[in-house]
Amino acid sequence: MSNIPSDLKYLKSHEWLRVSGDTGTVGITDHAQHELTDIVFVELPAVGRQVKAGEACAVVESVKTASDIYSPVSGEITEVNPAVVENPALVNTDPHAAGWFYKIKLSNAAEVNALLSPADYQKQIEG
Repeated sequence: MSNIPSDLKYLKSHEWLRVSGDTGTVGITDHAQHELTDIVFVELPAVGRQVKAGEACAVVESVKTASDIYSPVSGEITEVNPAVVENPALVNTDPHAAGWFYKIKLSNAAEVNALLSPADYQKQIEG
């Protein structure tokens, strides 16, 4: 059973968003890292890049496949996590904390309301 923290919002494509003020932290869900299996490479967006909600902006590669990572919200990338580039296994071992990908300054906070609640995400992965 996947860990689905209650303080996060989710995309159908298995990214999560943790909002603090006008900044969101983005990563992939526990369910996603289980499906991908051993993650061996992470490519993150450039700091300063403007992204739109739903836009592919990062890539993860596992021993099984490569997957685009989509931004849950629109805004400017303000920080990336160099630890997951140096040690991609962090995404497998701690996807909701040490395995985060990037931080984004939200340009439209209302977009958060369109994301899945933890209960809705749970229903999606069970369905």
